[in-house]
Amino acid sequence: MDRLASSPLRNLISIIAFMAVVVVLATLAYMSAGWSFSDALYMVLLTVYTVGYGEVRPINTPFLHIVTVSLIVLGCTGMILVTGALVQALTYSQFQQFLGANRVKTDINRLKGHVIVCGFGRIGVMLAKDLSAGRAEFVVVERDEARLAQARELGYLCWQGDATDETVLRAVGVDRARILATVLPNDAANVFITLSARSLNPRLQIIARGEAPSTETKLIQAGADKVVLPTHIGAERIAEMILFPETARFIRGSERMRDFEKVLRDLGLEMEVAVAADKTAVVGQTIAELEARAGGAFFVVQINRRDGETVTRPAGDLRIEAGDGLVVVGRVGGRMNAIFTAPAERPRAGRTVF
Repeated sequence: MDRLASSPLRNLISIIAFMAVVVVLATLAYMSAGWSFSDALYMVLLTVYTVGYGEVRPINTPFLHIVTVSLIVLGCTGMILVTGALVQALTYSQFQQFLGANRVKTDINRLKGHVIVCGFGRIGVMLAKDLSAGRAEFVVVERDEARLAQARELGYLCWQGDATDETVLRAVGVDRARILATVLPNDAANVFITLSARSLNPRLQIIARGEAPSTETKLIQAGADKVVLPTHIGAERIAEMILFPETARFIRGSERMRDFEKVLRDLGLEMEVAVAADKTAVVGQTIAELEARAGGAFFVVQINRRDGETVTRPAGDLRIEAGDGLVVVGRVGGRMNAIFTAPAERPRAGRTVF
C-alpha cells in the first residue's frame, strides 16, 4: 500500500530528473557549436516549452539540426510526461484524502462503547498510548494538523476538528461512546466540551482535565464525573515521597502493588495518600467520623503519624492528628479533596468542635 501511495510522486521526480538531463545536455551541445550560455539556454527553453518565438541563431549545420530535432522530440515529450505526472500526483493525493476521510468515518461509525479523547497534547499522547496498550477502542479529536499527523503515524483513529463543536462530537459518535476524556490545556474549553457532551449523551462518563484548582467545581457542575488536576496530582506525589517515603514506595514501587492498583481502577476505585493539614476539619476527628462524613466515598486503611509511627487497619475511634498521612481507598476525587481541604469550624458558645 505504501509502495502504491508513493508511485505518483516517484514518477514525477523521475520525469523531472529526465528533463533536467535533457536541458543540460542540449545546452552544452549548443555551446559546443559556439553559442553563448544565455543563447543556448534560451533556445532550449523555447523549444521545450513549445513557445515558438523563432530561432535565436540560424540552425545551419547538420550538428545543430540533430541537436534541435532531438531536443524537440525528447523535450516536448518530457514536458507532456511532466504535466501528466503532476496531474496524476495531485489527483491521487486528493483521491487518497477523500478515501481516507471516508474510511475513518466508516471506522468511527462501527464503534460502540468506545472512548473519545479530546486533545492530543502531552497528556493526550500518554493517555492514547495507555489506551492502545490496553486494547481499548478510542478515537482522538484534535484540530492541530501536526499533532493529528503524529497520532496517525502512531496508528490511532483520529478526527480533525474542534471538540467544542457539537457537530464534531456527533461525528465521533458521542451518542454511542462509553467515556469521553477531555484533556485540553484550556480549562474553558474543557468546561464547554463537558457541557456539550453531557447534553448529547446523559449516560456518558466524562473525565475532564483541569489546570486551576477552582476549575474542578465548574467541571463537576458542568457534568464531569471525574476531574483530574495534573499539577495537583504531581505535587501530591512529590509530597508523598518527601513526607512518607516508605508508604510511597509501598504503594507505587512494587509490581504487585501496581497490579493491585489496576484491579482497583477496574472496580472504579483508587488508592491515595491524603495529608491531614493543620487547621482543617479532619484534624481531631476519629476514623469512623471521617468515613461517615465521606458518605461511603472512601475508607482509611492506614495512618502514617508525623513521628514515623505506622498504624495499619486503624480502629474507628482512633483520632486523626495534624500532619498525619492517611492511605485511603475509594472513589476519590472532588469529594475527598473537599473533605481534606475544608477549614476547621470555629468553636461556638456551648458547643465542642472535634
